[in-house]
Amino acid sequence: MKKIISILLLVLAVPAALAAETETPVKPVLTLSAAKKAVEAAEKEAARRGATVVIAVVDDGGQLILLERLDDTQVASVEVGIGKARTAAIFRRPSKVFEDQIREGRVAALALPGATPLQGGIPIIIDGKVAGAIGVSGNTPQEDEEIAIVGASAVSETETSGEKQ
Repeated sequence: MKKIISILLLVLAVPAALAAETETPVKPVLTLSAAKKAVEAAEKEAARRGATVVIAVVDDGGQLILLERLDDTQVASVEVGIGKARTAAIFRRPSKVFEDQIREGRVAALALPGATPLQGGIPIIIDGKVAGAIGVSGNTPQEDEEIAIVGASAVSETETSGEKQ
């Protein structure tokens, strides 16, 4: 009887152990609703400053979820804003990090695939993970980043300043 109970316990324990090893990872996903919330906050900040900018929100793989081009914003800022957001998402840090590296002499950062090394892209953090990013383009680099931080902060659970990412 003891042997049967031991075998039964072993049989029951093996699937549980295998399930723990093959558990599918779970990650936060940036929803359209959250992207709209980020864009709305960034747009309000841009309006407060009188800024004409493009605001782009991407998922964690850098794919565009939402884009808004405010009236009178230069068309060239569309691709730049998307690039800044994509950079922040796929490299999991503010796009300014790469601009700083280049400024400090690390020109190899120019060769990073998919990187737009310009200030203004900020990761969006949910449950401690990068769920996407927001990129802003159209004004000064500092102002673009400040507007992006406001947008990211509207949906992030943590502070999204350039130094803390």
